[in-house]
Amino acid sequence: MGMSAEDERAASPRDEEWPEAEKAEKLARGAALKWASGVFYRPEKLEGLGQYRSRETQRNSSIQSRLKSTVQSYLEGVSAGLEQLRSAVQEVQSVCQDLGAARWALLDSADRFQDLQQMRVLMAEHVQLASVVQVLPQLFSVHEVFSHTLQLLRGQHLLEAHAELMMMEHLRDDILSQLHLRGLSSAQATVLSYFGGLQELNENLAKQLWDIVGSSLRLVREDPVLFVTAVRIIEREEKIDDTLLLEATFLPPGRPKGWRQKFYHVLQETITGARFHAVRVNVEGPGLARHLAALQKDIVSELRVVKDLMVQCVPAHYNILSVCAATYHQALTGHLQDILREDLDKQALFLLLEWALRVYHSPEMMGHPDLLPEVDVSALGPLMSPELVDQTERKYVVKVKASVLEWMQRTLEVEFKEWFREEEPETDHQGFFQSALPVIVMQMLNENIQVASLITDSLQQKVYNMALEELEAFLGCLREALVQCGKEHQKDRTVPKYYVSYLLAMLNNNLALSSSVSSLHPDTARREVPASLRAALDRTQKKACQLLLEELLLDLQPLCLQLPSRKWLSGSQLVSGMCEVIDKYAKDFSRVRKPVFMLLLTESELLVASQYLRALMQKKMACKSEEERGQLCDRLLQDATQLRELFCGLGLDQSQQSLEAVFALRELICLKDPALLSLEVLGFITKYPDVSDEHISTLLDLRGDVSKEVRHMVLEMMAQHPQVLPDNYRPIFSTILVPAPELPFCLRKGKCA
Repeated sequence: MGMSAEDERAASPRDEEWPEAEKAEKLARGAALKWASGVFYRPEKLEGLGQYRSRETQRNSSIQSRLKSTVQSYLEGVSAGLEQLRSAVQEVQSVCQDLGAARWALLDSADRFQDLQQMRVLMAEHVQLASVVQVLPQLFSVHEVFSHTLQLLRGQHLLEAHAELMMMEHLRDDILSQLHLRGLSSAQATVLSYFGGLQELNENLAKQLWDIVGSSLRLVREDPVLFVTAVRIIEREEKIDDTLLLEATFLPPGRPKGWRQKFYHVLQETITGARFHAVRVNVEGPGLARHLAALQKDIVSELRVVKDLMVQCVPAHYNILSVCAATYHQALTGHLQDILREDLDKQALFLLLEWALRVYHSPEMMGHPDLLPEVDVSALGPLMSPELVDQTERKYVVKVKASVLEWMQRTLEVEFKEWFREEEPETDHQGFFQSALPVIVMQMLNENIQVASLITDSLQQKVYNMALEELEAFLGCLREALVQCGKEHQKDRTVPKYYVSYLLAMLNNNLALSSSVSSLHPDTARREVPASLRAALDRTQKKACQLLLEELLLDLQPLCLQLPSRKWLSGSQLVSGMCEVIDKYAKDFSRVRKPVFMLLLTESELLVASQYLRALMQKKMACKSEEERGQLCDRLLQDATQLRELFCGLGLDQSQQSLEAVFALRELICLKDPALLSLEVLGFITKYPDVSDEHISTLLDLRGDVSKEVRHMVLEMMAQHPQVLPDNYRPIFSTILVPAPELPFCLRKGKCA
């Protein structure tokens, strides 16, 4: 089945010419071999070899017949294409021969075309002369037309005058254009001189047009014909300008006129000048309010005229309503800035802020139903910039602050005078002393905050911060007034007559301020009192309590000076007198509300205890015998018990009293064996860690039976057990000063024993 040598020699040239055919034949042989090996892999399959051979022979014959028909159709198409190419070549050769003949004919007639050039020049001159002959009648009548146009302008026949004016301008511009095209620039001056009257007519017409535009708001209401005429003339000139600018070959003198832009400028100048530049605003008193009300009324009225009447008199692309609204807006912006440069009071500043931020955008002005929806003031931007609003708000706060400060000073002066009245202060329905001070102060501050809330939240916050600062400063002034009143009372305790009562009223007033200051905050969810203001309220309360306790101390001191003494030991009624004084003040203290009443009661008890202990430590007495120490212990027990029962009866719990220190001191005095003093003193200083060596030494002196050794042992024990004050400890002994020990008397130049 392999190829013969002749076949290989015959195939080799073809293979050299067509290497793809050799590759395809190898692939086909490989595929056939693969197929045959798959089909005839069993001996019994060889029986169908004849069938396979006949089927493949038929298939090859069919493929060869289809290939022959396809190749035949391709060969017929190639033959037709070659025939068309031969005919195209013949036609191209024929055209080339005709073009060559035409070229030679054209070269032969070139000399004859040069003879026609002179005729062409004569023809152009003839056309120019014909044009000049046509316009000569118009040129000769130019000055007559000028005079007639001037008469029309004086009679306000503007459309007719403008038509003649346009005709003259067209004639002049046509002549100038011809001269420009021919480069005859020197002749243009002559033409301009001849048509010199056009400039005067243009100026006269323009003057009348701008006068009409300046009176447009009045004319559209009374007789809009003149205004419509002016607009028509302006539009004619705009079309001429546009045409000349599009051609861009020659631009006549005075073009473009730009009368539409001038129309806008004159209209804006009329609005601005009539309403703002020529007006002198009186910013004092009600003058500013009247001025703003007049502006509001006039602007709304004029914009309604523009919307209802003027819009119908001008083309839609003028957007005349938007232009007028923007003009008023810009003019108002500058006008308000000019007003704000003046030194305005708080009423004027508030009025401007309210007008610019509230009234201007409201339905009463730019949001008027008659102006909507064409006028959209939100698209024009704010009337006052955020920076200007903030600056104006700060000015307003400064003015309000000055007013509040002045009002508070007057209120404090009136309150200070009332303290010296010959009658008790007012009382509320519960019998507590009070005055009108907190109501006046809070009402004044709250009113200013509420007024500011009508403008913006930022202004309200600024006024609120200012109110807290001024209230804090006012509390400082109130404390100074209390101190001054206390000094006057020290000079003469009968002045003021009801000194204690008015101090109690001030405590109630301070409590009222403290409870109501949170209501000033604009945000109900964030009503927190600043720490500095709370501290100021606490300082005011402490100052009033201090003055009351000083008054109580002045009444207790004459009784305390008699402690300790032999007379006191023998059964004096000193403590009973102290109880009477305390009970009298407690009745006065009941005229204040409970939180302050308990504070006064606690501080009074501490004052009584410290004064009692201070009196015992003044080294006025020392027990001379055990019997005397027993009397001292009994007296201490009776006095402390009587005082404790008094304060318990007034409502002060025993655990809150400082009189327990007297009971503890009594135990120290009653100890019979001095050798045990170290342990007793250790317990005492543990309970009262603010006790010093001087205090203990004085108490040992009061016993009268302590030797130097015991004293030294006690003091050494205290040095070995230093005490630290707990955080919640309430000092009592640290406020008691022990008199310095007296030095022994010495002669000069001698030695002390």
